[in-house]
Amino acid sequence: MSMKPVSNPLLRVLAVTNTWPTGGHYRGIFVKEQVEALRRLGVHIDVEVIAQHRGRRDYLLAIWRVRRRALTGRYDLIHIHHGLAALAARFAGPTPRVLTLYGHDVLWHWQRWFTALGCGGVAARIYVSRRMATAPGQPGGPVIPDGVDLDTFTPADRDAARTILGLPREDVVILFGGDPRNWVKGYDVFTEVLDVVGERGMPVRELILAEPGLARHDIARKFAAADVLLFTSRQGFEGSPSVVKEACAMGLPVVSTDVGDVGEILENVTPSAVVKFPGTKDQLIRQLAQHTIEIVTQRRRSNGPDHISWLSLNAIATRVLEVYHDTTLPTQPRPPVPHPQVSIT
Repeated sequence: MSMKPVSNPLLRVLAVTNTWPTGGHYRGIFVKEQVEALRRLGVHIDVEVIAQHRGRRDYLLAIWRVRRRALTGRYDLIHIHHGLAALAARFAGPTPRVLTLYGHDVLWHWQRWFTALGCGGVAARIYVSRRMATAPGQPGGPVIPDGVDLDTFTPADRDAARTILGLPREDVVILFGGDPRNWVKGYDVFTEVLDVVGERGMPVRELILAEPGLARHDIARKFAAADVLLFTSRQGFEGSPSVVKEACAMGLPVVSTDVGDVGEILENVTPSAVVKFPGTKDQLIRQLAQHTIEIVTQRRRSNGPDHISWLSLNAIATRVLEVYHDTTLPTQPRPPVPHPQVSIT
C-alpha cells in the first residue's frame, strides 16, 4: 500500500456501525475511539448507529435510513464497522464503501452468511487479525487491529489501585476480562481454572472487568490492581480482543487461550502465556492453571509497554486513513461542515 498524506480536512466519511457505547455501556468503545482518532487527523466523520436498542429488525429497516443519509450527505466514503451492519449500507448509492470485520461476523456461521449479503460492491475490507483474513480466503487482505488508548492504559501503581478498590495488597488477584454473562468469554472456564489454582495451594481472588457505566480510567485501575489477566474466550469467536492489548499496555501479564491475534500480540511479551486448544476442556483448564500459577508466583509486571506502541490510537488511525485514500476517488473541494454528527435515535 502506498504512503499518502495522513491528513485531509475535506475528506467526509459516514461511519455505519451496530456497536457504539451508549447509556453507560462500553460496547463498541473501540469503534468510537477509532472515529475520534481519525477526527483528530482531520477527517470529518458522521456516525449512523443501527440495531442496538432498535432491535434486530433495524438491520433491514436501516437500509433506507442509511441510503437517504448517504445520498444527501455528500460523503467521500462510507466506513462500515462489523459485517452485520454491511447490509444496511449495501444500497447506499455510488459512494465507495470500506468494511472492517471484527470476529463473529467472519468466524461464526450464521453471521458469516449475513455478512456476505452486505459485502457486494465493497471497495476494501479491513480485518482486525491475520487469522480472520485467512478464514474467508483473503490471507493477503489488509490487517489493522483496533488501537489502544495509551494515555489511559499506562503502567500504574498496583498497591494504590488496590487501596482505591478495597483489595488487600497481599491477595493474588486474577482479572476476568469480560462480562460473565457472555458465553463467548468462557467464564465457566475461568472459574474452573481458579478452582484448580486454589486446590494447588494458592488462594486467589477474582476481579471482574466488565461493569456498566464504568469510566475508562476506572477500567484501567482494575488492570493495575490485578496480578494477571486470565482470558478464557472460546475458540472461533474473537478477532482482536482489546482487553489483551490494554493489559499489555499496562504491563499486566496475560494468560490466554489462543484466540484472534492474541498469539501475535503476546509473542514478545513476558511474563505471559498463550494456550492452544487441546483435546479436552480438562486439559485446557490444567494448562491455563499451570501458566497462571507460574506467572502469579513471580508477582511482577510484564514488558508489554515496550511492545505496544504500534497499536496506539494515532498509529492505527493513520493506517485506516491510508485505506481511505486508496479507496476514494478524487473529489471536488467541499464546503466546511460545522461539526460531526452521531445518529442513534
